[in-house]
Amino acid sequence: MNSNEHLLGLIKGGENIHVEFKESNHKINKSVYITVCAFLNRHGGTIILGVDALGNLTGVEPHSIVTMRREFATVVNNPEKINPPCYLSIDEHDIDGKKILHIFVPESSQVHRCQGKIYDRNEDCDVDITNNTRAVSAMYQRKQTTYSENKIYPHADMNLLRKDIFERVRIRATAQRKDHPWNNLTNEELLKSAQLLLTDPETGKSGITLAGILLFGSDNLILSAAPHHRTDLILRKTNIDRYDDRDLVRTNLLDSYDRIMAFVNKHLPDPFYLEGTVRMNIRDIIFREVAANLLIHREYLNPYPAKLIIEKGVIRTENSNKPHGSGPINPTDFSPYPKNPTIAKFFHEIGLAEELGSGVRNIVTYGKIYGNKSPELIEGDVFQVKIYSQQDTNEEVITAPRPQSRPQSRPESRPESELANRIISALKVKPLGSSEIASSLGHKSVSGALKIQIKELLSQGLIEMTIPEIPNSRLQKYRLVER
Repeated sequence: MNSNEHLLGLIKGGENIHVEFKESNHKINKSVYITVCAFLNRHGGTIILGVDALGNLTGVEPHSIVTMRREFATVVNNPEKINPPCYLSIDEHDIDGKKILHIFVPESSQVHRCQGKIYDRNEDCDVDITNNTRAVSAMYQRKQTTYSENKIYPHADMNLLRKDIFERVRIRATAQRKDHPWNNLTNEELLKSAQLLLTDPETGKSGITLAGILLFGSDNLILSAAPHHRTDLILRKTNIDRYDDRDLVRTNLLDSYDRIMAFVNKHLPDPFYLEGTVRMNIRDIIFREVAANLLIHREYLNPYPAKLIIEKGVIRTENSNKPHGSGPINPTDFSPYPKNPTIAKFFHEIGLAEELGSGVRNIVTYGKIYGNKSPELIEGDVFQVKIYSQQDTNEEVITAPRPQSRPQSRPESRPESELANRIISALKVKPLGSSEIASSLGHKSVSGALKIQIKELLSQGLIEMTIPEIPNSRLQKYRLVER
């Protein structure tokens, strides 16, 4: 099901607790922001602009779209309008010759206000509960008991956070959006903006949250706040009683993500897969989502360790979970439920995770191609994912018809590994030398793998030297080739 079909299905179903229609033909109505606030406070939802209350497509004036998107981004990031601020985007669609705008609002782990008022969602209505003490208290209680990522540690000092991670985060955020506000904020302001430094409404104490510690903390700080935090990476193909290789990861979530991907790239085949005439790295597409889900959708105060186990023909992941249902997940009709929405949103801002729900669909779509069998996702106290693999070498060629949403065009060069994507992201900011690239990626030195990947990107024509006539110049830098 493509995005237009998905939207048409939502429109056909009418307004409900998760779906709201707004005409907003040439400007964003104030009621849109009230609905954003209500969705953030309840279970999230979808706002569709260019549709009337009866589900008729009225469309949005094309010449107004740029202004509307800019205004929306400004308002939702303004604490005087939406507090705490949130980072949301508007997607544009063409349906039946009309422009439709789609806003997906994830559930937040915070209680939000719109111009000083607290709104909740009830059926297809947004309800002002500001003066309803019992309802407000129940909302705070639900958020605090559901989301341990918001637990505040007043004695966690900014000096215990890793400054190098802040710089890596700014580079990645700016690569996603050149005008990203994090690039101009201090470290403390960035934490507040990302809702990682909060004030407890009951005690009045402020501090870094568990999510902030997991993302930016030193290893000692992380293990003191979440002593059970670990991700066990296991290869078990020959020695099935123990393991053939293992990496026990107990560090911040960004480095954890990189180590999961390194383990996957080391031990899993990367079949040559074609969509039409364009090569797609389906291993990276699948396991980028798997790695992100393994880190995002986890209960960090539960002692059950997260695991990624590679066996013959199957890759399994397990992680502790606060279930919002039980049994197999059907990707065509499931409702995504964020386990750690603040961490999920942070990963989305730096390009390590798709919009909530999209990642599951990518795993299922490409996982079936990778293993010739549909992946299994099972909700429960332990969330499980099974992805099958039928390739023992990297030589197999898999072909598939190009999706209708992808225009027929000439083949194009694309980065084919996680390391390549990270180099591309770093160079989107400015030209960098090899040592500067290594530093931006969090590496202590220029490794052989990094040198090889730079040469590969040069040969693909994706990057170029700033001093091509002197390849070995000490002033040599690399920049992206304009496409």
